[in-house]
Amino acid sequence: AREHKDGLHMATPVFDGAQEDQIRGLLVEAGVDEVGQAQLYDGLTGEPFANQVTVGVMYMLKLHHLVDNKIHARSTGPYSLVTQQPLGGKAQFGGQRLGEMEVWAMEAYGAAYTLKEFLTAKSDDVEGRTSMYERIVKGDNFLTTGLPESFHVLVKELQGLCLNMELIEE
Repeated sequence: AREHKDGLHMATPVFDGAQEDQIRGLLVEAGVDEVGQAQLYDGLTGEPFANQVTVGVMYMLKLHHLVDNKIHARSTGPYSLVTQQPLGGKAQFGGQRLGEMEVWAMEAYGAAYTLKEFLTAKSDDVEGRTSMYERIVKGDNFLTTGLPESFHVLVKELQGLCLNMELIEE
């Protein structure tokens, strides 16, 4: 143990390194408990703490949660073939999803025009999307919308269940 009084320095690869039994043997050789933990005592009372603690340098792996890797924005991009809604997620260059609770929050604030734009022209209303683009080019700021494509998908699914549902336009 005298030859190891300054510690026993080692380096091993993280995932393909020393096995557990090798590490236990080296801990015993260094004169430390084989589990690598030590008993600590309360400095005021002198009584031992209930649990032993691990002593030594603990290494942590860095998690890559940096803004540069997370930030994503989209002006135009791909749409789903079935629902004509923007794809979701950074990997598919998708847009931000507006969920049910977000819609309720915007309703509570009275943002009806913004919701109409988000849920139709900027989502799955093909005619409204085209109309909005034309109006932006012409400098007009009035929004005209049609029926969302998700409504047509719902009608087709109901017709597939033998429920005759038709849209009556007057």
